[in-house]
Amino acid sequence: MSEKVFVIDTNVLLHDPESIFKFPRHEVAIPVTVLEELDKLKRTPGELGKSARSALRIIESCKSKGQGDLHKGVTLDNEATIRILMEIKSDYNKSFALSVNDNKIIMAAYYLFEQGKRVVFVSKDFAARVKAEAIGLEAEDYENLKFSYQGIARGIRTLELEKTQIDHFYKDGELFVPDIEARPNEYFILSCPEHSSAVAHYNGTKKQLEPLVKIPPLWGIKPRNIEQKCAIDALLRDDVKLVTLLGPAGTGKTLLALACALRKVFDEGSYKKILVSRPIVPLGRDIGYLPGTKEEKLTSWMQPIFDNLELLAASIGDEPVDTLQWILESKKIEMEAVTYIRGRSLPKMFIIIDEAQNLTPHELKTFISRAGVDTKVVLAGDPTQIDNPYLDQNSNGLTYTVGKFSHHPIFTHMFLEKTERSELAGLAIELM
Repeated sequence: MSEKVFVIDTNVLLHDPESIFKFPRHEVAIPVTVLEELDKLKRTPGELGKSARSALRIIESCKSKGQGDLHKGVTLDNEATIRILMEIKSDYNKSFALSVNDNKIIMAAYYLFEQGKRVVFVSKDFAARVKAEAIGLEAEDYENLKFSYQGIARGIRTLELEKTQIDHFYKDGELFVPDIEARPNEYFILSCPEHSSAVAHYNGTKKQLEPLVKIPPLWGIKPRNIEQKCAIDALLRDDVKLVTLLGPAGTGKTLLALACALRKVFDEGSYKKILVSRPIVPLGRDIGYLPGTKEEKLTSWMQPIFDNLELLAASIGDEPVDTLQWILESKKIEMEAVTYIRGRSLPKMFIIIDEAQNLTPHELKTFISRAGVDTKVVLAGDPTQIDNPYLDQNSNGLTYTVGKFSHHPIFTHMFLEKTERSELAGLAIELM
């Protein structure tokens, strides 16, 4: 087989509308069925419709970017050739019913395969890839916009030092370690056999280790382990503009973020408002399917946030119902679906995006790019628990963000491993 052709499935274009440009020096074929599916989805509310519209606009723009036409093939600057595939293998067998769009797309790829070309079917749908492989096609996942979840640093590690170095750290409030290899805002447990351990934050600008910030009253809660202590330090630092908190359920990700947000907004006035958002999953479902006003619809999706606010309101010792009501009526906390953030500019806000693992890299890029001057963004989630059928541990937006920002001085990341919700919750995660 001489020529290599990548046949792109619809879900790839929805995941990354610019994916057709990611195959330089190769031919990219888009079955006409993919165009039909994108056309049907372009009026869908939210990010799904936006991605469909973007993909269609990008495909159309290829006519002006390259030489040729979309039916015969347009050659782009990266030497890729883009074309719309009209032909289809229509007489394969009865098991591939052409009433199913997935089968039409696979049969379009098979048509090229019969022409003697080396065809690679690219899809985010595992079942579609299996069907393609079953009939002899080469199939693969879309590998762009991915970072290895297993390769993500935990945000904190142990650093073995001499006793004199730790003594200097306690005495001077800083420590320069010349041979250390560290990312900006990484955390370290400083350890030596003769000394009790210390916890330090790495200042990437000054290239030195520094103590954690002194933890102020945080609406009645305190850190229960070292990872939570470091997470609070990151959440309270105004120079750190983007924080990611990863870990299983019950590790305190959302609770810590909310507690620090309340401290920063209500007690210190460092930010004018808290904005809390969660993706409406599964992908493509909009809150318009629920009855009532937008606020009433959001209540169902935001109930985990209300639960955490109730816990924080009860922790400070006053009447929890009155405290919660005061928080909600203050106009300093806003809850919004991710769907409705696009197009806004959000200055001087403390933004929390919960369950961020259910967003694509493109969706998170759209959200983070809304951050205005003096805004802090916190992403919380568990990449091992994903509801979006086309995302996994490596391709979700949360993992991708950690990988992309890991060496930037305005970013820090913490992996919370220990479940502190309850003994029962911890056992459930461990045993089940």
